Amino acid sequence: MIMTIKKMLVTCALPYANGSLHVGHMLEHIQADIWVRYQRMQGNHVYFICADDAHGTAIMLKSQQLNILPEKMITQIQKEHKQDCYKFGISYNNYYSTHSEETRVLLHDIYFRLKKNGFIKSKFISQLYDAEKNIFLPDRFVKGICPKCKAFEQYGDNCEICGAIYTSLDLINPKSVISGTSPIIRKSEHLFFDLPAFTDILRIWIRSGSIQKEVANKVEEWFKLGLKQWDISRDAPYFGFKIPDTSEKYFYVWMDATIGYMGTFKNLCKKNKNISFKDFWSTNSKTDLYHFIGKDIIYFHSLFWPAVLSGSQLRKPTNIFVHGHVTLNGSKISKSKGTCINVNTYLSYLNPDYLRYYYATKLSSHINDIDLNLTDFTTKVNADIINKILNLASRNSGFIHQYYNGRLSKKLIHPVLYNMFVESRHSIGELFQKRDFNYAMRKIMKLADTANRYINNNAPWHIAKETTRIQEAFSIYSMGIQLFRVLMTYLKPVLPKLAKYSEHFLNTRLTWNSISVPLLDHRINKFKIIFYRIHPDQISSIMHESQLHISKT
Repeated sequence: MIMTIKKMLVTCALPYANGSLHVGHMLEHIQADIWVRYQRMQGNHVYFICADDAHGTAIMLKSQQLNILPEKMITQIQKEHKQDCYKFGISYNNYYSTHSEETRVLLHDIYFRLKKNGFIKSKFISQLYDAEKNIFLPDRFVKGICPKCKAFEQYGDNCEICGAIYTSLDLINPKSVISGTSPIIRKSEHLFFDLPAFTDILRIWIRSGSIQKEVANKVEEWFKLGLKQWDISRDAPYFGFKIPDTSEKYFYVWMDATIGYMGTFKNLCKKNKNISFKDFWSTNSKTDLYHFIGKDIIYFHSLFWPAVLSGSQLRKPTNIFVHGHVTLNGSKISKSKGTCINVNTYLSYLNPDYLRYYYATKLSSHINDIDLNLTDFTTKVNADIINKILNLASRNSGFIHQYYNGRLSKKLIHPVLYNMFVESRHSIGELFQKRDFNYAMRKIMKLADTANRYINNNAPWHIAKETTRIQEAFSIYSMGIQLFRVLMTYLKPVLPKLAKYSEHFLNTRLTWNSISVPLLDHRINKFKIIFYRIHPDQISSIMHESQLHISKT
């Protein structure tokens, strides 16, 4: 069968450049990276990009609080975010920033296209204004009572309790997050993108298979309410790109954040002249475009973004993959409430592959929330990675080096078992493709159980005591290494650090298609223990440093 090689552009949602990444943020980067690494193992050409979302009122206020220029602050934070992702094995081809010349140029081009095509409207609107701080208040800087379900402490754009979408003017008893005062209402002229004009196009697109069924159902609810024109401008003071032909008006951060995908890719094209920008963004593109996002930003990616692309004669995404949120020991992640573990804190005590694996055991193609339970995390990593996978390599390699100078048997003693492991690549590969990593991990660990049970049942250490059967023992030990190789090939997208070490240990590259041929009469290197069990003291240290106010269970 001839495989079709695909060209893909894959993005993650852009982390906001106003603080450090925490373990909840890493879920999306890890999910996307596992999928990308699997695609690359299948021979597809994947360009994987991300960037910092570097504009907005929050950036401006944070820099003022730190008494540094916003440009300096976002540069420092981008460097930290980039390093965090690299340490977690996230294989980005480019990690950039929306505060770039590439994004600015593309933003202006798209704006003028939309304006020329009649999709930019102008009108005066009433807004909440903080008279004490002399600033119009963005939705995220207003809190009040939800007008629908009456929940307290809800932001000015949507309710986290009932999911209602509204404007900050609809809030009951609004308060400025900046000063704590009650805002006043002022009028200002703003520019709007005519989203309702794309209702029919968007209805067709969301039912084309480009988004998950449950996401499409949620979008249908917004259609029933009626799409509204989208305010794409903000008043000064603001940190961002100025809107051409206006005085003291800036593009709303969400306008240039999504176009930041394009700007980041444009920057990659400048670095690699073999990549064609038009091949990926023109309306007749034959390439694939995938966005991994959290469920909190569905509205922007399933409505605004494809509409903006359509209105400016650019291609729409092939798929938008939505995931749920991360909770920590059952609690919502919150720095202020003491339920947060920063990436740097985690990396000070634990291997990044461990969190990658734990998330993989939870991730599916649906948008369910995932709980990072530290007790379950410790148990699962120790049981699966250490006791099952690494133990298989450790217990079988010693004999081979001691008696056979590290060279594996010339024949497979149990080819039927080996072929069963190899044939599993089809079902496991299908699960990776569908992003049902949780089921893939279950299948892989069932195979690991089978491999360890095979060694236990055959007990080569007993057989080796009989001089006449030492060759048989050697063949069983070699079989254990063959099965370890297959398992680590399947786990390579999930555990890049362990996979790299395993390639050194096995003295071969782990590839999806090569496992059909066993490593016969092949020399392996000595096995060294570089991955250790998670100790309760490590978890205690993380909790102490993070000042976690939650129980260990």
